[in-house]
Amino acid sequence: MSETIEIRLAALGITIPEAAAPVANYVPYAQSGALLFTSGQLPLVNGKLIHAGLLGDGLNVVEGQEAARASAINVLAQAKAALGDLNRIKRIVKITIFVASTPDFIEHHLVANGASDLFVAVLGDAGRHARSAVGMASLPFNAPVEIEAIIEAA
Repeated sequence: MSETIEIRLAALGITIPEAAAPVANYVPYAQSGALLFTSGQLPLVNGKLIHAGLLGDGLNVVEGQEAARASAINVLAQAKAALGDLNRIKRIVKITIFVASTPDFIEHHLVANGASDLFVAVLGDAGRHARSAVGMASLPFNAPVEIEAIIEAA
């Protein structure tokens, strides 16, 4: 990793974990040319969800942002596994944030900021990205958030 990324991670108190292994019939990432596509990443810390359930029914926006931040860290773990070094990230091109929520929950975009803010804090301008935030009835393992990313590698 570049010294700048290492300094930013340390300042944020973030240690990039080992990339999670797939739990079904898929690969955790795929690369085509300079583009790296990650499979959806859940808000797992030490193998456990940091929050579970639906936004708008037991979980609030702040908890959703925490889940999005944890999922974004797991995206970076997959990028590191794929590229060998986070310094090879030229930019985060696009992220999709899936938010498990009640039908009347309308703050998906605020939940998504947990991931967007993390990518910018760690990667600077290379972390600025296009994104979609989508409401879902449920996600695997009762996770409140799942994030996938398209990353341009150098």
